[in-house]
Amino acid sequence: MFLQKIYHTSLYQIMIADIWQSLRSKWFWTYSLLFGGFVAVMFSTGITESQIIGFVGLSRLMVTFMQVSMVILPIYVLITTVRSVVGDRESNVMEYMLSLPVSFTGYFWGKFFAKFLITFIPVFIALLGAAIWGSFTRLDVPWDLFMLYSALLASMIFCFLGISMFISVVSHSQDLAISSAFILWLVLVAFLDLILMGLLLKLRVDAGTVIGIGMLNPLQVFRTAVLVLFDPELTVMGAASYFILDTVSRGLFIFFAIAYPTAVGLGFGWLGNYFFKHRDII
Repeated sequence: MFLQKIYHTSLYQIMIADIWQSLRSKWFWTYSLLFGGFVAVMFSTGITESQIIGFVGLSRLMVTFMQVSMVILPIYVLITTVRSVVGDRESNVMEYMLSLPVSFTGYFWGKFFAKFLITFIPVFIALLGAAIWGSFTRLDVPWDLFMLYSALLASMIFCFLGISMFISVVSHSQDLAISSAFILWLVLVAFLDLILMGLLLKLRVDAGTVIGIGMLNPLQVFRTAVLVLFDPELTVMGAASYFILDTVSRGLFIFFAIAYPTAVGLGFGWLGNYFFKHRDII
């Protein structure tokens, strides 16, 4: 009975329709083949046989995979998602869809969860495929790292998906939405590697405050979490590692790195849904 109710909800119908539309898109298959091909290339080049700071085999491959994902996933999610609502509005698809028995909330969250699934599943399959292939080739599979990396990827996608949907709702045109998303991405990337911290330290701001502000950047949080799993002592981050690891434990920081981006995505998603219901979106 519960599953039948879900099946007949507008959220489910919109989600399925959006997934089928994405499956017909060349962007989706290019994106999927990119991650699958990247894993295949890493295996073929023997990256699993190299070692760095004790990481070898699939652990080495997963670390590289996460670094590449941090570069590709945010901009891909932003560019492909910010056109969702504003694009439907400009093409008059939204006017037709909302003339059907579809609620505003069902329409918004249906698109939201469809985009999440269509973005996360190819990345997860690529990572899972690497783990399965490693098992067949008798490599040691770090399943604990696999689960943590999967959760980090899901939280980052959810974060930028919420931001993208919010931008799509409040933007008046596709060009404005894409420009806003690209500028946001540039700002977040510019403040990676603790550039913001260097600027604030120059202004003689307290080091704890500097690092706290730096951790507001979800990309910085994701990158630091990957480094914590890669290097428990965070030696690659220099003096900043002492402030981070002395403030919170490694396990607590990993939890924060998963919960914080998810909360950001959920918050922007809620705001996007609120404006979508209360503004003249047609």
